[in-house]
Amino acid sequence: MENKKETIKRISIYKLSIPLKKPFVISLGPIYSADNIIVTIETSSGISGTGECSPFMTINGESQQTCFEVGGYLAKGLKGKNVLDIEGNHRIMDDIIYGNSSIKSAFDIAMYDVASQSAGQPLWQFIGGKKIKKIFTDYTISLGTPDEMAAHAQQLKEEGFKIIKVKLGGDAETDIARMKAIRKALGKKIKIRVDANQGWNVKDAIKVLNGIADLGIQYCEEPIPRWNFMNLKTVRKRSKVKVMADESCYNAHDAERLINLKSCDMFNLKLGKSSGIFGALKIINLAEKAGMEMQIGGFMESKIAMTANAHLAMTSSNVHYFDFDTPLMFTEEPVAGGIVYGKSGEISLPSGNGLGAGVKKEILNTLKKKVVG
Repeated sequence: MENKKETIKRISIYKLSIPLKKPFVISLGPIYSADNIIVTIETSSGISGTGECSPFMTINGESQQTCFEVGGYLAKGLKGKNVLDIEGNHRIMDDIIYGNSSIKSAFDIAMYDVASQSAGQPLWQFIGGKKIKKIFTDYTISLGTPDEMAAHAQQLKEEGFKIIKVKLGGDAETDIARMKAIRKALGKKIKIRVDANQGWNVKDAIKVLNGIADLGIQYCEEPIPRWNFMNLKTVRKRSKVKVMADESCYNAHDAERLINLKSCDMFNLKLGKSSGIFGALKIINLAEKAGMEMQIGGFMESKIAMTANAHLAMTSSNVHYFDFDTPLMFTEEPVAGGIVYGKSGEISLPSGNGLGAGVKKEILNTLKKKVVG
């Protein structure tokens, strides 16, 4: 790789918005559409790579519009550079602007797509993975009344999903009632995990988690506000349910701090937090050394970023949990190729080299875009 070069000739940035079948409600508010950004990187040798991000204003402080604008700055800085120098390109992006991990992740995925194609390898192999595990995604139930959420759980059970994720983060007693209704609807065999999206204080987090522990809960994501990470250890110590850090774990620095503080049992990796695959691999390395399990999840990405997630999942035996359900919530399918959803939420990776996913040409040609090069 050291002697190879793929010069970035052109970068295109697109706005992709897809309505959801129904509003997706979490403790931070309702979501009505996936307002994403697509990045394509073309090299002088004719290779084209695709990346995607799904900015989330209340979590990573970015929107589709900010990503569109910042993406222009990043594209100007990267034009003419060697796309295979992914570490160097991340330094360039970080020198241009602090933070903005969401839009940087879209560039990162596109770079890895080009690099793995140039190497003649599928992405999972290029990043050191082994295709030796099966992936089953969960399906998420958004916030509602206990009866509404139980009805949705029953529907998902009938559709064959074996793993259910439940959004919580409201009043403690109501959250307990929600979980009891859902477990009753699902029966004993289906696995359940919960995500509070920072919705509780320390006292209520402990109350809810111990109140639902006998329902067979795998773990809880981010029970308290991310700024209160020093007290996450208290929740972990006093909870009968395992604690997974999500919003409080953006990058390797966060992961190292949480490990040293013994604040959580697990990490939830999201490319939109780690600035892409390059940063996620650093977190995986730290988690493996600490003997920690991981989940790979996302925001409201299409199958482009979710395919990148599936490739990344192959790099570590410590990645046990998968939250790849958002493309199933879209009113239309904008992606050609990519992962395939099978029975019971099983995920199959695409064949061939690179990422193996891109926006359908007939859709891409209709999107608002910005081109550098």
